[in-house]
Amino acid sequence: MDAQPTTPPAAPIRVFVVEDQTKILKNQLRLLEGHQEIEIIGTALSGEAALEEVPKVMPDVLLLDLGLPRMSGIDVTRAVKASYPKVEILIFTIFDEEDKVLEAVKAGASGYLLKGAPVDKIIEAIKEVRAGGTVIQPNLARRLLRHFRVDPDSAPLPTEPRPSPAPVEPVAAEPAAPEAPTAEAADEPQLKPLSDREREILQLIAKGVSNSEAARLLNLSKATIRTHLEHIYRKLEVTNRVEAVTEGIRKGLISV
Repeated sequence: MDAQPTTPPAAPIRVFVVEDQTKILKNQLRLLEGHQEIEIIGTALSGEAALEEVPKVMPDVLLLDLGLPRMSGIDVTRAVKASYPKVEILIFTIFDEEDKVLEAVKAGASGYLLKGAPVDKIIEAIKEVRAGGTVIQPNLARRLLRHFRVDPDSAPLPTEPRPSPAPVEPVAAEPAAPEAPTAEAADEPQLKPLSDREREILQLIAKGVSNSEAARLLNLSKATIRTHLEHIYRKLEVTNRVEAVTEGIRKGLISV
């Protein structure tokens, strides 16, 4: 009997680490080395050095210290996402930097970890952001939501619809298939309600639950969770979790 073909192992996630404290950097590398899922492809001791090296190696995930000297982690996040939007950024922070973490998330970071997190949490977070998820722990998630509720300019509601084009001459009435809208209909704002499952997932991410945790809680695959999130983003006309939760609160779809 012929041997069954084996599935080749997944390529490791290519990680670049930015940390200005040499001792902390060495500790981080020691924790991450030896894990087959992760490949450390470079390090930098400053934001300026990171911006020089990132385009040379193009990491999957940038593990970035928030409290860098001179060029801050927020500035690095903004610059990297502007030039290399596919690079996911995971912030390393300390307890008293919530406001700065908020700015980093708004600048494009996919989430944050507290310094001193156990290695299994770091590996899980790297996998999560590489898969398109977001890592926001519950204590900061609540602060993020409070910020957006009191700062309407940070997540504005959709603008008023643009003036409709001149009406076309009516034709014979023929029901249009909702699954295949015309190009003209696609240009018009369509407010589709969230399904019960989508509202359930939106409520979970408002509590800071990761894609992996949501999948376990709802007995679904991570791919299914990601698909639901894509539908939520499209329906709410947003691009990330923070904006989705903000719109969900504004529209009364979820509670916090």
